[in-house]
Amino acid sequence: VQLQASGGGSVQAGGSLRLSCAASGRSLSNYNVAWFRQAPGMEREFVAAIGRSGGTTEYADSVTGRFTISRDNTGNTVSLQMNSLNVGDTGVYFCAVDWSLSRTVTQFVSGYDYWGLGTQVTVSS
Repeated sequence: VQLQASGGGSVQAGGSLRLSCAASGRSLSNYNVAWFRQAPGMEREFVAAIGRSGGTTEYADSVTGRFTISRDNTGNTVSLQMNSLNVGDTGVYFCAVDWSLSRTVTQFVSGYDYWGLGTQVTVSS
C-alpha cells in the first residue's frame, strides 16, 4: 500500500490550495484519515482529521474556519481544502491513516499507523 499526498505548491497569503490523499491498493473509506504538517525545525502538528464514516471531522484551532477536510464519493480520496492561507501555514503536509478501525478520531501522531510522503506548501507574504 502506498499513500500519496498531492496538491501542494506555492501561493501568496490569502490564496487557496487543495491537497489530496489517496491510497493505492486499498480504499480509505473504512479508516480515519488525518492531515498533519511540519514546518522546518518544528514538530509535526495536527491539522485536520475525518472519521470512518465521514461524519466526524476535527480541526486544529489554527485552521478552523479556513480548512475543510472531506472524502470523495468513493471514499478512496481524502482532500484538504485550504483557504485564506497565511505564512504560518507553510510546511510539509502529510496524510496519515489509522488502520485500527477505531471509531474515535485522534489528533495525536501516535494514533496513526501509516504515513505517506509529504507535499510542500509554501505561503508567501
